[in-house]
Amino acid sequence: MSKSTLAATGLAVTAAAASGSIASPPNTSPWYLRLRKPPYQPPSIAFPVVWTTLYGDIAASSAVAIDRFRATGQDDKARRYIAALSVNLVLNAGWSWLFFRFHKLGASALGAAVLATSSADLVRRTAEADRRAGWAMLPYALWCSFATVLATHIWRLNR
Repeated sequence: MSKSTLAATGLAVTAAAASGSIASPPNTSPWYLRLRKPPYQPPSIAFPVVWTTLYGDIAASSAVAIDRFRATGQDDKARRYIAALSVNLVLNAGWSWLFFRFHKLGASALGAAVLATSSADLVRRTAEADRRAGWAMLPYALWCSFATVLATHIWRLNR
């Protein structure tokens, strides 16, 4: 993978993470503490650890996929991959705004489902370019699927 492609994907992922963190309170908000949560809710410390790992994985796996498409003369697939990655990162950052900033539980559950679908598509596209990079991207789609279940359950508990 080229350094310039990794720098570009890293910058895009960092922008999404930064946007999402702006929407999220630095400390646990009273609103969030009042929410009823399912028993399988991970501890608070899990989220920054998981997301930091996943963001690094997204940047690296995406850089591998983009470079592989370009190296094999599939520039159209590289452009479509970049578009899909961009949409995915907007959805990713947008979820934090829906949930933490605007407190829209139903919309955030739906947003999580759309993000999970987009993430699964990104895994498919990544695996098409490079099988190992696709496997490396898989935890992102799995985590987004888990987040969908969790967000939906929180919504149902707090209607």
